[in-house]
Amino acid sequence: MSLLNTLNDDMKLAMKAKEKNVLQVIRMIKASLQNDQIKLGRELNADEELTVLSREMKQRRDSLVEFQKANRDDLVEKIEEEIAIVEKYLPAQLTDEEIRQIVKQAIQKVGATSNTAFGQVMGIVMPQVKGKADGNLVNETVKEELNNL
Repeated sequence: MSLLNTLNDDMKLAMKAKEKNVLQVIRMIKASLQNDQIKLGRELNADEELTVLSREMKQRRDSLVEFQKANRDDLVEKIEEEIAIVEKYLPAQLTDEEIRQIVKQAIQKVGATSNTAFGQVMGIVMPQVKGKADGNLVNETVKEELNNL
């Protein structure tokens, strides 16, 4: 079942249950997916759907940080709810230790000896963790591991 079909089914359930917040988030995700389909002129494959979901999650996480800095607790709570809804459609997230293991393997594969190999390591790691880990967390982990060399 494609993500759009899943979203349509969940949208119907949210309408019946009168869950306005869930319905709003599902509609936003669905609109993003459909916009990408229109841009490409074809159906999205699973990897492209994952890219859209990751983008939606990143936007919400960025907003969360900004709202926290501004002490907007009312908006923080709303964004946290939206993040929980989007997470339902993403694959299971990797643990910190799993990310660290992938980063260590990439460092060995590249033969990195200093921070100058950061781009090469990230180039190997990111496709492996796409949609399964926050990019900022991966970035920090790569920096830590390269600094420990």
